[in-house]
Amino acid sequence: MTERMTGAQALVRALEHVGVDTVFGIPGGAILPAYDPLYDSIKVRHVLVRHEQGAGHAAEGYAQATGKVGVCMATSGPGATNLVTPIADAYMDSVPIVAITGQVASAAIGTDAFQEADISGITMPITKHNFLITDAADIARTIAEAFHIAASGRPGPVLVDIAKDALQSETTFTWPPVMQLPGYRPVTRPHSKQIREAAKLMAESRRPVLYVGGGVHKARASEELYRLAELTGIPVVTTLMARGTFPDSHPQHLGMPGMHGTVAAVGALQQADLIIGLGVRFDDRVTGQLSTFAPYAKIVHADIDPAEISKNRHADVPIVGDCKEVISDLTAAVEASGQQGDYADWWTMLNGYKETYPLGYDEFDDGSLAPQYVMRRLSAIAGPDAYYVAGVGQHQMWAAQFIAHERPGAFINSGGAGTMGFAVPAAMGAKMGVPDAVVWAIDGDGCFQMTNQELATCALEGVPIKIAVINNGNLGMVRQWQTLFYDQRYSNTDLQATRRIPDFVKLADAYGCVGLRCERPEDVDATIKKAMEINDVPVVIDFVVHQDAMVWPMVAAGTSNDDIKIARDMAPTWENEE
Repeated sequence: MTERMTGAQALVRALEHVGVDTVFGIPGGAILPAYDPLYDSIKVRHVLVRHEQGAGHAAEGYAQATGKVGVCMATSGPGATNLVTPIADAYMDSVPIVAITGQVASAAIGTDAFQEADISGITMPITKHNFLITDAADIARTIAEAFHIAASGRPGPVLVDIAKDALQSETTFTWPPVMQLPGYRPVTRPHSKQIREAAKLMAESRRPVLYVGGGVHKARASEELYRLAELTGIPVVTTLMARGTFPDSHPQHLGMPGMHGTVAAVGALQQADLIIGLGVRFDDRVTGQLSTFAPYAKIVHADIDPAEISKNRHADVPIVGDCKEVISDLTAAVEASGQQGDYADWWTMLNGYKETYPLGYDEFDDGSLAPQYVMRRLSAIAGPDAYYVAGVGQHQMWAAQFIAHERPGAFINSGGAGTMGFAVPAAMGAKMGVPDAVVWAIDGDGCFQMTNQELATCALEGVPIKIAVINNGNLGMVRQWQTLFYDQRYSNTDLQATRRIPDFVKLADAYGCVGLRCERPEDVDATIKKAMEINDVPVVIDFVVHQDAMVWPMVAAGTSNDDIKIARDMAPTWENEE
């Protein structure tokens, strides 16, 4: 298929050919030529956001909910730099997005022209790859390459920066183009010898743990994981990015490990003699003080990205490959060996942890609302079929802990980067990707005020997300650290919610949404049910909760997981201490 057209027309045509149906963006001078043919496209819907950061997070939410590549678009200079935060976020969490930015005309590049920024240079450390296009003839091929790179191997963000004159000049459009990606060949098939070694260690171990990360969900391998877990009887822990990849209700599931993980999950990793890490990074929020992490354990580490293997913790058996294939081959190897580990004593210890140290929370004598109670009721009423999109902070941890995560991919949040302001635009993107699903954004009053302007986009575009604002009047997680480590010196964390600036109910109304407020436990169910009944406009619920509610358990940053606290100055008793 060959046709003469402008570079801008070639861009839109290429997006149509790679299957794009939604683009989140804001026009501006350098990208304006692309917006003209976009106006005529009947296949690509453009969503006019209110801030480029919202466009990037919306593309992430869309990608995470659908499994497809999300797309955002911005102009040069400040438009492009406003995408840096969501690009970094997508890079940390392996989310496939393509960010398309306009650039000043090629002759002006490097002259400090109006609205010029070297966005390729700026984003080089936080993209899987990026392109600067100065020739219209390269546009179609580059778009094909960008989408292939973003979605294959370890997924991630790709930036395509296009000079304005490349968009304006004429070219010959050819599809499909011949991709030119020498050296880019992600390994998906694991090495059979490494698989056999891993299966042998699993049979020999007495205290193994399946440590499951977001890579398992990215590989769409939850069914394979379920089969391996049931076949072996090995306990499972799921990281923040893997919540729901293995169902919370399964008796082998110990919960989330790490800084705010369950005692059973943290204890299992610390006491293990074998950790089978699947699609994980061994990041600091899970390991705590790395030198004291899992001191008795041998490590099997499987990941599609060889750079992750042994990056933080040496792997005794490294396996490079796609988790779906790794887990399938591991299951086959275990079956073929006919060997089954004896984990009876191990389960006795772990079940003791589960029974002795379940997740709990404090009720408040003054009758004020506990945020954990809100999460439990939201989970019960909205159910496991809903999508839950969390911001970052205490509310994120409560959502991870107290919502029942039964379905892979249904919990979407900013893990690695910890980006405040993620929830509202990401929920918007998720809802546009799966319009028939119920999508709840769970946000803090601090996070919500960073990107709540996208409520206007939701209202105007007909995207009826539901937002639960956990309003404790403070930057809650920072306040928690100030309570515990800074002698209750609350420097610049009080958002002064008692004055209701802003009043979230009025704010919702101003944005064309329905605003509700809930301040008492006895009103929680009715308020959530009312929100569930409204499906034509976005709903914002201002849940006014106690400012001193804390996230427990907690491993203080930089300390050993052995020092986990179940409440202030209260620690569990480990098996080897008795």
